[in-house]
Amino acid sequence: MGYNRDGDVISRFVVQLEYEIDEWTTVVRYDHDVKSEFGHDVSEEGVHIDIYRDGEKYRTEYVAPPMPAKYALDRAEDHLANNLVGFIRRFEEWHEIRPDR
Repeated sequence: MGYNRDGDVISRFVVQLEYEIDEWTTVVRYDHDVKSEFGHDVSEEGVHIDIYRDGEKYRTEYVAPPMPAKYALDRAEDHLANNLVGFIRRFEEWHEIRPDR
């Protein structure tokens, strides 16, 4: 997780889950960056999650309606925490990883 703050305003953030296979690979990613051409503005577009498969973005799902970035950052963290086990299990199934249990 990382973020930039301008006073009380969160100007950009990323919340990302990674899994180490041979190298660290993105599982899911939430982001906000109004200054980047690839960024998303959660205050206009809402909070979304990018889901990755085989090292590439597989799909995007919307998590919450538009809101200020400081609340969107909290929402992204909460959404990840509440869905963490499911995200990891799906990633392991997609990549045929059999973790020791």
